[in-house]
Amino acid sequence: MKSTAPSSYHPKQSGPSRQLRTTRVDGTVTWARKQLPSKTGPAPRLLLIRGGHVVDPRNKRDEVLDVLIEGQHIQKVAREIKPTKDMDVFNAAHLVVTPGLIDIHVHLREPGQEEKETIATGTAAAAMGGFTSVACMPNTVPPIDNVSQIQFVMMKAQSEGYVRVFPIGAITKGQEGTELTEIGAMVRAGCVAISDDGKPVANAKLFRRALEYAKTFGLTVIDHCEDPDLAKGGVMNEGKLAALLGLKGIPRQAEYIMVARNIALCELTGGNLHLAHLSTKESVALVREAKKRGLPITAETCPHYFSLTEESVSGYNTNAKMNPPLRTEEDREAIVAGLADGAIDVIASDHAPHTVAQKSHEFDNAPFGIIGLETTLGLVLTQLVQKKVMSLSAAVAAMTDAPARALHLAGGHLSPGAPADITLIDLKAKHTVEHFASKSQNSPFIGWTLQGKAAATVVGGHVVMRGGRLLKKPDLH
Repeated sequence: MKSTAPSSYHPKQSGPSRQLRTTRVDGTVTWARKQLPSKTGPAPRLLLIRGGHVVDPRNKRDEVLDVLIEGQHIQKVAREIKPTKDMDVFNAAHLVVTPGLIDIHVHLREPGQEEKETIATGTAAAAMGGFTSVACMPNTVPPIDNVSQIQFVMMKAQSEGYVRVFPIGAITKGQEGTELTEIGAMVRAGCVAISDDGKPVANAKLFRRALEYAKTFGLTVIDHCEDPDLAKGGVMNEGKLAALLGLKGIPRQAEYIMVARNIALCELTGGNLHLAHLSTKESVALVREAKKRGLPITAETCPHYFSLTEESVSGYNTNAKMNPPLRTEEDREAIVAGLADGAIDVIASDHAPHTVAQKSHEFDNAPFGIIGLETTLGLVLTQLVQKKVMSLSAAVAAMTDAPARALHLAGGHLSPGAPADITLIDLKAKHTVEHFASKSQNSPFIGWTLQGKAAATVVGGHVVMRGGRLLKKPDLH
């Protein structure tokens, strides 16, 4: 058996393959792995993850098993796989082994805002947080609204990224809300969804057309649900606290009015709709009812909405300024209930880095957003699993299977032939939030003690993070 030193955890790439996306007549999407002709070369490396507690919600696994990786794909999941001399062995005893975590709401800021984050630093933060894949939002400078921008992101991710990066294209050109982008061309270039995140699509007719056009590609439309006229100028939740602090509020109606509109348009078109970062009790109720009617809707929330309330803004704390804003305790409880009963499918970070200088402005002028890639897993385990809001399996599903299904990604499970993306979690590891791999530090959770963290991150069969240390970037060619 080979040594288990970290330097040995870099299996070579398997024979070339391609994930093929097939859209059926009914709009559902399937994936298959097509093996391409390969050059003669060494056999693919084998990595055996041994003795871990496998939690794989899609395959209903929740037991101690071994996972065998061949090259970049899962070969086998079974009890007591016998190691051979050509295998690298990772001892996962006392660790939880899950499909690689997927964050479908991340702002990597490149191109144009590299002082806040880059694809290199953002994916490093993802790997440290246990995420093997991220979907990056298009509100860069310039926006990701055309083929060349999609190609740029994918090229940079391939050469500099620690994890997989899936670009989300803009719905409208320049994110200006007036003219649809060349959606089909962006899909062919590698775009996995469309969104004008950061800006809502206020024009209902245009949003209807986006849903209809995206449907022809089996593509999901993601919306930042906010009525721009109601929200204009607001910087926190509208209510007594905003009045006390002398800050202009954003009424809760700004969110749930748009949630209701989007649900109506989803029903009209039959297009796949994903509702981003829900924060109000009314939004949760609307989504719950829409799902009962069988509409093709998924919804997400973020750790700050189930962990914090508007009280965190007291003292004009700009690290508690985000959009949508932190709401009331009643809303927080409704978000938790939505996660518990499945009304909310996905947990995403909405990782939104900003520099210290930018967040040091007075509250009115400081930018919205916080970082989250390195705190999401710990907050989910501490705030939801330990408090028995969700089972471990349900929490894992919200960060693996559910986001993969929402955007029709190939990962999110440990079936044979699936991408060898795996997160290993130490449920007993207590840690204080202090330092970040992200280029930015704007987190309201600094100083919090969390229990549970990523022990290792495996991307395409390569161990890219172990024991809090970044290792070699994966070769995913």
